[in-house]
Amino acid sequence: MRVNRILLSTALVVVALVLQVSVLARLHLPGAVPDLLLLTVLGLALVYGHVGGALVGFGAGLLADLAPPADHAAGRYALVLCVIGYLAGLAKPDYGRLKSATGSMLVVVAAAIGSTLLYALVGALVGDTAARHVGLGGLLLTAALYDLLLAPFVVPGIMALARRAENDPLAEPGSVAKGTDISSGWLSSGTGLRLGGRGGRGGRGGLKTKARIRTPRVGRIKGVKRL
Repeated sequence: MRVNRILLSTALVVVALVLQVSVLARLHLPGAVPDLLLLTVLGLALVYGHVGGALVGFGAGLLADLAPPADHAAGRYALVLCVIGYLAGLAKPDYGRLKSATGSMLVVVAAAIGSTLLYALVGALVGDTAARHVGLGGLLLTAALYDLLLAPFVVPGIMALARRAENDPLAEPGSVAKGTDISSGWLSSGTGLRLGGRGGRGGRGGLKTKARIRTPRVGRIKGVKRL
């Protein structure tokens, strides 16, 4: 990942985690807790793609596993968000811009339900049966509802910030041509030759002029040696 991606992702994940632990978790809403961290991962994955989404999801989930008051095994939520970030990155739109809100809402609902199911499945594998006592159906319904209501205020802003950070002048297509011109300038300044198709007749004239200039010098040097 690029440096700007790492810095932006880290800042957004930390802010989302702090808000989720200090604000959303204390609302005591029925059922699940609104997952601001999940929405942040989704917004970044829809811009960065499946690889970037998996990396961001793993890092965000690991921070959530280690942040108090964590009551589950470390790495559990990291695995969940890593998978969700990878799958959400596969739905990345062209140029990182959504054509309609329907697609993003479907991704949010699928991610909310999928993350809850995967979290419960991993918990069952390690012996955590809390989802059975709470009621998995209620968790799925409330998780999808809360995340769907919160998504319009989070996901578009996250994607806009990620797209803005991606607009690096050095990564634009025009920079390739600029780089070619700069490299040609360096070569021409060192050799006195004009490179590329722009030279045309001027490039050939430059070669002839250089040859004409060098020829008398060679003759003079030979003449000195003969004397």
